[in-house]
Amino acid sequence: MLPTWCHGAQKQILQEGGHRADPRGVYAREVRKELQSLATKAQEQTWAKETGARVARYLIPVLLLTLLGVFSTASQLSLSPVFGSLPSAVWNGKLTAAGCFIGWAGSIWIERLLPVGPAKLIPVFAIAAPAVHFFLSQYSSVLTARWGPVVIESLTLFPVALLTASCVAGLLEGVSLKPLPGFLGESAPGLGSLAYFKFVENLSSRLVMVYAGRAIFLTRVGLQMLLASVYTVLAPSKLILLTLPAIIHTTFFNYHLPTPMATAALQAKLEADSWLLLDRKESLTGYISVLESVEQGFRVLRCDHSLLGGEWTKVKGPILAEPIYSVFVMLEAVRLVEVPEPIQDRQAKALVVGLGIGTTPAAFVAHGIDTTIVEIDPVVHEFASKYFQLPDKHTAVIDDAVSYTRGLVEAGEQQFDYIVHDVFTGGAEPLPLFTLEFLQGLHDLLKPGGVIAIMVMQTILHVFPSCRVFREAEKPSKDKIEESGQDFINAVIFCRKTADPHEIDLAEFDSTEDVGLLFSNGTRELAQSQEHSAMGHWDVMRIVLPAKIWELW
Repeated sequence: MLPTWCHGAQKQILQEGGHRADPRGVYAREVRKELQSLATKAQEQTWAKETGARVARYLIPVLLLTLLGVFSTASQLSLSPVFGSLPSAVWNGKLTAAGCFIGWAGSIWIERLLPVGPAKLIPVFAIAAPAVHFFLSQYSSVLTARWGPVVIESLTLFPVALLTASCVAGLLEGVSLKPLPGFLGESAPGLGSLAYFKFVENLSSRLVMVYAGRAIFLTRVGLQMLLASVYTVLAPSKLILLTLPAIIHTTFFNYHLPTPMATAALQAKLEADSWLLLDRKESLTGYISVLESVEQGFRVLRCDHSLLGGEWTKVKGPILAEPIYSVFVMLEAVRLVEVPEPIQDRQAKALVVGLGIGTTPAAFVAHGIDTTIVEIDPVVHEFASKYFQLPDKHTAVIDDAVSYTRGLVEAGEQQFDYIVHDVFTGGAEPLPLFTLEFLQGLHDLLKPGGVIAIMVMQTILHVFPSCRVFREAEKPSKDKIEESGQDFINAVIFCRKTADPHEIDLAEFDSTEDVGLLFSNGTRELAQSQEHSAMGHWDVMRIVLPAKIWELW
């Protein structure tokens, strides 16, 4: 309502037909406009503040859950060179789930008990994680592959998950989905947070492995340092000063950080024990390095906590390029299997699935066989060529064997006289390469008179009717098997497409009992049984190479 003095001005202006201007009336109109403008701005500012608060309320939880998903992936990858990929994964999800549940359910009590907000403690644990991994990994022989990851991630991943869930629960307190009734609406934020976290965790594990090693922050320790930096920016506090020793150690003294300085320090450390580090890289199948024993005279290609192969470099002086595992020489014997029509080497074509150090394809090339190698990891191919004399005269296909062979089958333009299926990574075999569908594809790619060699007996007998099995060494006695707990002797299965019933004793292969056929949509059940095999393989690898070599990466 206008002031009283405005009414007289309005009346006078009307009486004079609007030809006389009243300054006081003009001033009133300007005041009113100004008041309206201020009111509009106040409303806009209030709306902006409310909108900003809403965005922060939801955006910060999303950011925290995203960081936790990547942190979980980085933690598991950091453990795999010391404990193996499968043992590192067994407790990773369980500890994360436990931390999230306790943090969410007890968020109020956590905030009351902690002297500072939970957000300020997350950077402390994130910064300390690489140092904790480094020091506790040196006791891996005592901790073992079964309990080592539990102990280490209980001190690193678990508290980060707990504190993150507590922060997210506090930010989303009181939020509910009104369309959903009662409990469902109130529990929706928690369930949604868990679903989003699992999505990020799965996505990050795929992306990190695809781009692994392309930049320092895409390596295991580099990614942990990057996450710690982001956490510090989000929640800075004086508590960060407590982590200065961990920051200094990770930056300057952590051998696992792939910097020239760290690599030089690691090489010096290994040389003191008569070992040489020839090269190392992180790639999509794991941490890959080439090591050489000066005293024993052999060189190996390592992937995480497993060996892809190795060869003797000298015996009493002369160079001897001989594989340390005789089974890889046995694979070459695929050429010697009797077939109705003998295959001339110069006319033969071979497909090798899985490269390793390249013993078998190198032998094929030496005999003049047209050889195609399918290897998913470019670093494995690079190191096999550079350090294990893989001949250049071959066709290298750096691709997923499943999709590549499927494409060949669909094209129907190429078949092979010999196929060698040599994919093994220490209890963590890529199961899609052992499914009925994949082996049927290899069956279609094999010429009628061709021969296939494979090192794992799962589903193979259903596809190829004629097979013979050869062990690398004599089967140990039952007493020895019970004493060691495992029978880790390599075996090769040679198969033909034509029916020629050769008897084999399946009782020797206990792992084939009750397994049945492995289909592409049924690998999850078999993946669970790999855990026991991976633990046993870890023990074997600690016999092949000293524990210190595995622990230092």
